[in-house]
Amino acid sequence: MNVPKQATPDHPIHELVAKRWSPYAFEDRPVSDSDLRSIFEAARWAASSYNEQPWAYIVATKAQPQEFELLLSCLVEGNQGWAKAAPVLAIGCTNLRFSRNGKPNSAALHDLGLASATLTVEASSRGIFVHQMIGILPEKAREIYHIPEGVQPLTGLAFGYAADPKALPDAFRDRDLAPRTRKSLTEFVFSGEFGATSNIVK
Repeated sequence: MNVPKQATPDHPIHELVAKRWSPYAFEDRPVSDSDLRSIFEAARWAASSYNEQPWAYIVATKAQPQEFELLLSCLVEGNQGWAKAAPVLAIGCTNLRFSRNGKPNSAALHDLGLASATLTVEASSRGIFVHQMIGILPEKAREIYHIPEGVQPLTGLAFGYAADPKALPDAFRDRDLAPRTRKSLTEFVFSGEFGATSNIVK
């Protein structure tokens, strides 16, 4: 597509980070099983507290239409409208307790996020885009997939190749066409006390 979505960083960053973004429009083109294996292999090697690796992903592709429709039904209605075009959907879950001692794992949500960020970088290296979303129906996912108590279904993920957004509804099309923007470093890198901008970013 000819809509530039690459980041415009103020300081040098890796091109995979600069090129990553979350499209709403996806091509009608499958993601190969070999690419998916490598994407989830990257998640496997993400860092986690005590190497607990508390994450799990429930995955469905359009190669199995019934499975795909089931997983799609676990997204909120607003996300179903655009995510149905993606060739691959997933739900990210995390175990809220350490498997080694049963104690609460306060890093569980962080670690799922880190695994998903790591798989996103691997996907980007393959020209595949990942759109993560908090808009899921966790209790429906729990019921359909028999997710046990203590494991939290937290996020949805759509995988695929970015498409021309012209066929999207107006709101989503405008988001896909809008340039990427971010807070400046001065707004979130602090020293001394919270809210005091660090000298390293002034």
